[in-house]
Amino acid sequence: MNNFMFGRYIPGNSWVHRLDPRAKLLLCFIYIGVVFFANNFWTYLLLTVVLLGSIILAGVPARIFIRGLRPLFWLLLFTVVIQIFFGAGGHVYWQWGVFSITHDGLVSAGLILMRFVLIILISTLLTFTTQPLAIADGIESLLNPLRKVHFPVATLALMLSLSLRFVPTLMDEATKIMNAQRSRGVDFGSGGLRQQIKTIVPILIPLFVNAFQRAVDISIAMEARGYRDGENRTKYRQLKWRSADTISLVGFVIMAGLVIALRQLT
Repeated sequence: MNNFMFGRYIPGNSWVHRLDPRAKLLLCFIYIGVVFFANNFWTYLLLTVVLLGSIILAGVPARIFIRGLRPLFWLLLFTVVIQIFFGAGGHVYWQWGVFSITHDGLVSAGLILMRFVLIILISTLLTFTTQPLAIADGIESLLNPLRKVHFPVATLALMLSLSLRFVPTLMDEATKIMNAQRSRGVDFGSGGLRQQIKTIVPILIPLFVNAFQRAVDISIAMEARGYRDGENRTKYRQLKWRSADTISLVGFVIMAGLVIALRQLT
């Protein structure tokens, strides 16, 4: 199994697993929105404590979250380096031409790194503890008022469900193709840019072919089962809002209020 964990569901019976998918979606949206209001040590500390508490309540091992961050390591590193060498303001520690390392640049790089990590982890926690179909049902339920303006809510929910379901599947396919190429002597990551592009092409072509084939298979299967638009379709699994969902939502609203209040501390 590759290290790309986003979109995978880990079965469990924890507090977080049992929450209504609509509640978990709202909690995730609230948390991500509040992250952008954080601007100092105390706000990020509160957000980190809430995230760690949620991970503990989910019962998912921390090493799985860490493994899920590995594929995004280079993106995070690139973002941090850009902020460090091009951030302006404060005491200048080092400068060479257009490049400089300043106090404000280092602080900005650290805060942006924390912001990225928190958003990635809370989104990963959502997919770890919620089945893709449940996420689609939750989104469809939350967007249900848009049906009055003839918005294709059911179609959008189906697209999101398929996307979440097949992101890890396609990553597994890519890993298998890369292993097959390695067995034939292909060395990924070596050589210049042109050589690396040449090694990527044999991966992309079969990956796209497999993706299109899976899309055709899904469409045939849906047609064979008489699937039409989601209008007037009944659901086998009914969503039920419980007291635990209300308690969790109230807790996150209180967290949001505290973050906004702590913004005044410097």
